[in-house]
Amino acid sequence: MYGEDFTTGVEDGLRLAKRIYYGNDRSVAAPKPVTPMDKATRSLYPTSPMVYAVIYNPAIVDNPDMPSYQPHVHGRCNPPALIPLQMNEISFEVDCCLDTAFVTMNGSWRVHCVMGNESCSCRVAVPMGEEGSILGAEVEVARKTYSTQLARLDENGDDESVAKAEDGGLLKPHIFTLTIPQVDGGSNLSIKVRWSQKVICKHGEFILNVPYSFPEYVTPASKKHIKKEKIQLNVNCGLTTEVVCKTSSYPLKERKREPGKLDLLYEAQVLIWSSRDFIVKYHASTSNPFGTVLLKSPSTPSIDQRDMFYLYLFAGPDEIRKVFRKEVVFVVDVSESMKGHTIEVTKNALIAALSKLHQDDSFGVMAFNDEIHMYSSTLELATNESIRKATEWIDTNFIASGGTNMSIAFEQALKMFSGTRKSIPMVFFITDGAVKNERQICEVMQKQLKNKGSEQFPRIHTFGIGSFCNHYFLRMLSMISKGHYDASYDADSIETGIHMLFSKASSSILTNIVIDGPDDLEIYPSTIPDLCYDRPLIISGRYKGNFPEKLEARGILSDMSNFTIEVQVQHTKDIPLDKVLAKRQIESYTTHAWFSQDKELEEEVAKISLETGNASEYTQMFLFKTESQERLSKSGKKLGKNSKREPDQEGPKTEIIQVLHFGLGFGNIVATSENIPPGFGLPPPNQTEMFARAAGNCFLNMLSKCCCMCCIQACSRINNQCSVALTQFCGAVSCSTCFE
Repeated sequence: MYGEDFTTGVEDGLRLAKRIYYGNDRSVAAPKPVTPMDKATRSLYPTSPMVYAVIYNPAIVDNPDMPSYQPHVHGRCNPPALIPLQMNEISFEVDCCLDTAFVTMNGSWRVHCVMGNESCSCRVAVPMGEEGSILGAEVEVARKTYSTQLARLDENGDDESVAKAEDGGLLKPHIFTLTIPQVDGGSNLSIKVRWSQKVICKHGEFILNVPYSFPEYVTPASKKHIKKEKIQLNVNCGLTTEVVCKTSSYPLKERKREPGKLDLLYEAQVLIWSSRDFIVKYHASTSNPFGTVLLKSPSTPSIDQRDMFYLYLFAGPDEIRKVFRKEVVFVVDVSESMKGHTIEVTKNALIAALSKLHQDDSFGVMAFNDEIHMYSSTLELATNESIRKATEWIDTNFIASGGTNMSIAFEQALKMFSGTRKSIPMVFFITDGAVKNERQICEVMQKQLKNKGSEQFPRIHTFGIGSFCNHYFLRMLSMISKGHYDASYDADSIETGIHMLFSKASSSILTNIVIDGPDDLEIYPSTIPDLCYDRPLIISGRYKGNFPEKLEARGILSDMSNFTIEVQVQHTKDIPLDKVLAKRQIESYTTHAWFSQDKELEEEVAKISLETGNASEYTQMFLFKTESQERLSKSGKKLGKNSKREPDQEGPKTEIIQVLHFGLGFGNIVATSENIPPGFGLPPPNQTEMFARAAGNCFLNMLSKCCCMCCIQACSRINNQCSVALTQFCGAVSCSTCFE
C-alpha cells in the first residue's frame, strides 16, 4: 500500500465509522470527519501503535454487539478504507542500553466496526521512534497465532501462496506494518511488537522519545470504563556514576537505583488514552570528561567469537571546544525528479545552512543535473553580501530539470578547495537518484584520498532523499572521507534532516582521530569521523587479543596542535553489547559488500541478521500463521487436552501468509532515469489506476455526505429523465470498477 493510499484509506475509514451505532450511550461520538484544516495540522499516519480494519466492502461496517439498520452500499473501496480499531490495553517496557533503546509493546484491540457474521483483514501499524528497527512481532486472535521470522532471501522466496509484499513491511522508514487476514467482527487482537531505536545524546544529555500519542477515536465507546497505562523504563549507561532523570513527559516513580542504572515506572488509570509521546531526558555524570570504553566477551553460541568494545568520546572542557574554520561546497541534485515541493524545501534548507556559516568560513554552491551550474568558480568568504548574492542565485538557478550526472559534479567540486591546512574542506552532497557508475565514483574518491592524504581530502557529507537513491553508495562515500551520512524519505523532513547533518558536520573540534587499540581492531563505521562539540563520538566494533587498560585517542585541534585523550577502559557483563552493535555491524558490512560485491560478506551479513533478529538486505522477514492444536475428531466432537489423538490427527499447522519487506535496496536507476519524484517504497500509481480508484470510491464519498432519509427524499423528487441519467451514470461507474 502506497503512503498516499494509506492516508486516503484512513480518511475514508473515519468517514465510514460514522455508520457505527453505539446505542443510547453518547459518551463517545463517532470519529469526527477529516476537515481540510485537520489535513494541514495533523498527519493521518500513526503517531502511536494502531490497528485498522481493512474494509473493501463498506456494507459490512456495523457494531457487532448492537446491529442497526444500515442503508446498503454498492461498490468497493479502492484503496481499502482503514477504520482505526478501539484499544483496550497498552503497556511498554523500554530498556535503554548506552545509545540504544529496546522497546517491547503489548496491546489489545477490538474489531468494533464489523458485523459479527463478517470478517476483515486487520492492519497493524507501529511507529518505532528515531532510527527504529523492527525485531519481531506476535499476534494472537481466535485460536490463531501469527509471528514473524527472518530467513535468507533464497528461502521460501518463491512460494506463490505468500501474500502480496505491500501487505506488510515499512510504510515509512519508521512505521512497521503487517496485515492479519480474516478476523471476525467483535474479535480481540493481542499484539506484541519489539523494536530498537536510537537514544539521542546531545550536550551530555540522553533524550528518549517513544511514540505514545493516541488519537481520541481509539478510546472504547464507553469512556466510563477505567483503562490502565503502564511504561517500565530501565536505564543502563554503562558507567559507575549516578544517573539523574531531568525531565519527563509523564510522572515517573523511581523503583530502583544503582551506579549507572535507573529503573522508573509510569502507571496510571485513565478515562482517555494519552495523546503525547513518552519523552525522557536523563544525564549520567562521569569523572572522566572525555568518555569511556566498555568491553565484553561474546556469548558462547555467537557466530562471531571476537570480543566487543564500545567507545564514546565527549567534547570535554571548554578550552578545546573551538570549532574548525570551514571550506564548504554544497552540491545539490536539481534533476527533474526534484521538482515541486522537494526542490523548494531543499532550497530553504540550503539557504538556512549558508546563514549559519561564520565570517571566516568560505563556501561554494553547485547545482547539477546533466550539466553543472556554479555560483562561483572559486570559494568565497561567507560575508553577509556574498551570502545574500548566493541566496538570490539559488532562487534563480535551482530549477528542477534534466537528468542526473554525479561524476562531473564530484570532479568539479574537488577542484574548488584551496588546500590550506587551517580549515576543514567539506562537500555536502544532496541527491534523490541513483546512477550506474557509483562504484567507479567511490574508486575515484579512494584514489584521490590516497594521493592528497586525509588532511587535504574533503569530508564528503551525503544526504539521500527518498528510496530511489542508493543509500549504501552514499554511506560508502561518507565512510571513505570520514564524513557523515543522513537521509529523509519525505519532503516534510528534508529541512530538519539537512539542518541536523550540517549542524553535526560543521561543529568539529577534533579531527583525524587515531585509536591505539589492539592490532586486529574492526570498527563500525570503518573510518572514524570527527568529534563534534555538542554530541559524543560513538565508535564500536570487535577485536582480538588484549585491549589496553588505558586507551589513547589522538587527533588534531582547530589550532592545528596535536591532542591526546586518555580514556578509562572497563568490562561490562549486564549490557547486551552484541545487540547494541548488531545494527551498526550490519550496516557497515552491507555497505562494503555492495562496494566490493563480496558474496562471502553478504553471507556474513545474513548470519548476523538471523542471529540478532535485525533485518538486512540479504534476509527476508516472513509472517507465519499457526493454528491452535484444538481439532475435531471424526465424530465431530472437540478433542480435549487428555483425549487420545486419532492416527490421522494432525498437529499444529504452520504456514507462511505474508512477506514483510524492510530493505532499502541499492537504488533504483530506472526510476532515476525516468525522473520519478522521490518517495518511500514503490513509484506512485499511474493515472489509469488513480481514475479507477476514484470511481471505486464514488459511493463511499456520497455516503459520507448524506444520510439514508436524505437519499430517499431526494430520489422521490427526481423526474423520469433524471432517474434514467442517474441510472446510466451508476452503471458506467460500476462497469469501470468491474473492469479495474
